[in-house]
Amino acid sequence: MDAKGIIRSLPWWVKWVAIPLIAVVVFGGLILSVVGFLVGLLFKLLIFAALVGGLIYVVRHFTSASSSSRRDDW
Repeated sequence: MDAKGIIRSLPWWVKWVAIPLIAVVVFGGLILSVVGFLVGLLFKLLIFAALVGGLIYVVRHFTSASSSSRRDDW
């Protein structure tokens, strides 16, 4: 009997409750660390994008103010 046959012969509650519960217990720490890493990375990417956007806004604001008073470029 192959693995598909063994899994097919199990009751539904073993397939859909017991096996996922065992997987969460065994790999729970790994899953939490991966999810935590991804959330932290997403947060850092959002902070980076906000800081770069703010820098671009400030630079454009001051260069447009200075270029309107004098018309020569660098």
